[in-house]
Amino acid sequence: MIQTVIFDMDGVIVDTEPVHRYAYFKQFQELNIDVTEEMYTSYTGFSTRNTFQRLKEVFTIEQEVEDLIQRKRTIFNDAFDNKEDLELLEGVEQLIIDLHKNGMQLILASSASKVTIERVFSRFKLYDYFTHLVSGEDFPKSKPDPAIFEHAVTLSIAPKMNCIVIEDSTNGIKAAKAAGIFCVGYNSIHSEAQDLTQADLIVNHFNELDFNTVTNIHSKLRSI
Repeated sequence: MIQTVIFDMDGVIVDTEPVHRYAYFKQFQELNIDVTEEMYTSYTGFSTRNTFQRLKEVFTIEQEVEDLIQRKRTIFNDAFDNKEDLELLEGVEQLIIDLHKNGMQLILASSASKVTIERVFSRFKLYDYFTHLVSGEDFPKSKPDPAIFEHAVTLSIAPKMNCIVIEDSTNGIKAAKAAGIFCVGYNSIHSEAQDLTQADLIVNHFNELDFNTVTNIHSKLRSI
């Protein structure tokens, strides 16, 4: 029986990807580097630090990684604060409330920085629902490395077999599976460029999930 749900944030709880994209590409322009769409998509699920570490391997960039991170964060924060139409993804708030009120433990495991997580959780008043918030900036490698999910499981009230991860990205799903955790792939309109086939179960809308279906999700899979 599932007792803990580990949520990714970007693309699962809220879609800040357009804001990240704006910040990254504005900075790419400042750096005078030509990052292709394919290259940018391949970094989905990476922390900002890992993204710039990879970019410095490909392009000649004089700035230190920490300086690049701070610049990107400044552009992102300014854009985030001015984006009035930023909303939680459809159905996810109802799912979070339903799981929490029925005693399900919720943990966030996001590649986003702590600052971004705090901005999202403060804006949408999500703190009360989650027992732990885990940021990818605390790990040397980003998803698909499983470290962030392996750590999240250590914070769970239940063993790994009683946890699930909800992810929307190729790298996130690979990380969950590498950590040996049952993974639900969320196939949103924002996941078109992502490969969800390695997920144990794919849902197209959060109304397909509630406390009862999540609790018995292993038997749901067997019945398909």
